[in-house]
Amino acid sequence: MSMDFKRKLPIPMEVKEKFPVSFAATQKKEAIDAEVAAVFKGESDKKILIIGPCSADRADAVFEYCEKLKNVQEQVKDKLILIPRIYTNKPRTTGEGYKGMLHQPDPNSKPDPFQGIIAIRELHTRVLTELGMSTADEMLYPANHRYLSDLMSYVAVGARSSENQEHRLVASGISVPVGMKNPTAGDLSVMLNSVKAAQASHSFIYRGWDVETSGNPLAHAILRGFVNKHGQSMPNYHYEDLEMLCEMYAKSGIANPAAIIDCNHANSDKKWFEQPRICKEVLHSCRHNADIAKLVKGFMIESYLEDGNQKIGPDEVYGKSITDPCLGWEKSEKLILEIAELV
Repeated sequence: MSMDFKRKLPIPMEVKEKFPVSFAATQKKEAIDAEVAAVFKGESDKKILIIGPCSADRADAVFEYCEKLKNVQEQVKDKLILIPRIYTNKPRTTGEGYKGMLHQPDPNSKPDPFQGIIAIRELHTRVLTELGMSTADEMLYPANHRYLSDLMSYVAVGARSSENQEHRLVASGISVPVGMKNPTAGDLSVMLNSVKAAQASHSFIYRGWDVETSGNPLAHAILRGFVNKHGQSMPNYHYEDLEMLCEMYAKSGIANPAAIIDCNHANSDKKWFEQPRICKEVLHSCRHNADIAKLVKGFMIESYLEDGNQKIGPDEVYGKSITDPCLGWEKSEKLILEIAELV
């Protein structure tokens, strides 16, 4: 066994200096951040949709998707805030398979983390600069977060990571909402411990620095379903689940109680076409319970240009997921408009 150190990569500060964000784009992001924060603080009744591909596999298709999303945002801006889901790090259950644009900017070529760092920053920057939309990504690797920290208005911590100490501590130093997913085994108390840790201040070592954080009051829960001991997907978006989470939050003393509902993963058993039904059921629960309506701040939806998914190869369909299956654009646009009507 060995570890081959192939190349020293640039640190985030160097990358930000080489690929800066314009003042106008920075101002736009700050305005979006304020609008999103108001939702999580309970000062706005709008809902958040973190929506986009399971993984950002090619920049041209993802940008085209975001252009379509921008057009719909204008139609629903009084009801919804759409945050493009541009996930450039892809967690893998067994460690095998495509690990995202950060590692492999071209899925059909060999991994190239140096070009990957440039590619993910260029894509997130282009969406903010040209479309005026601030983005979301998953903090799979806490050490890499700062490559994109000046571009995103939302950060997610995955089910496999939310129990991890470093993820919790780094989340406490992020200035935008961070969603902590329930772990794959489904324990909601573990998830709320993650939220509580992220809201607290901490001192720790990060990227070779002695750092101190002030805590992130916008850290919150993401319900994504779980897997039982038999390997079966179990949803946790039903009325009783949301009612239970309300009660757990009330007893916890955690600030700004909030939940985002992940409509795919174990909640849908990866049946991507169930996502619209799940959204509508949750909104139905909101109409029947004021506490649930206050708790649920929005949805996470896996959506791309084409329905379903495909294998990596020479015959790939443009805009079709190469990881988990997604809802195609026509169905996604219809769903966004329906959610706006129901909010």
